[in-house]
Amino acid sequence: MASGELLNVDPLELRFPFELKKQISCSLQLSNKTENHVAFKVKTTNPKNYCVRPNTGIVLPRSTCDIVVTMQAQKETPPDMQCKDKFLIQSVVASPGTTGKDVTADMFNKVNGKVEECRLKVVFFAPHQPPSPVAEGSEEGLSPRSNTVGNGNEATRTFADSHENMPEELLKRKNSKGGRVSITFIIIIIIGLLGVVLGGYSMKQ
Repeated sequence: MASGELLNVDPLELRFPFELKKQISCSLQLSNKTENHVAFKVKTTNPKNYCVRPNTGIVLPRSTCDIVVTMQAQKETPPDMQCKDKFLIQSVVASPGTTGKDVTADMFNKVNGKVEECRLKVVFFAPHQPPSPVAEGSEEGLSPRSNTVGNGNEATRTFADSHENMPEELLKRKNSKGGRVSITFIIIIIIGLLGVVLGGYSMKQ
């Protein structure tokens, strides 16, 4: 911010996010820190390339005025993104009650009185580029695959565990069946022996 006797100018650089074939705007603010009406005028070294609104006017006592500078669409990128354009803001004390319509070029003639000047330079910078949607999609596409692989490993482990446990279960089933067969065979033998004993006893009688 430039601090003069009449006006404070902020900022001291007109920064444009440079893009080809596109109008670009930036703003600056004039602050009147006096008790007087202050007239201002904005000049540039390249008037065909810029539109300034307002380019002249009055800043009331203890008040501010916002100025919008619009750069026309550019067909070529300047070398190294360097711009040689300059701006000049002139300001003078105006009579009380003066309005923007009353501002004339003669008011800024240094012969007629003290004219305060503030010079501004133009700066180009590359606009911020958003992240590529393709990169985001590829990252998102990888996560389901990793989940699928994980689930497949778990399923494989479960399948292997179940097959490892199958021999033990079969042995248990075979042992239980073998036990039932042996018990049945013993009962048959006992019944047969009882039959023989009882038959011999009845023949003796």
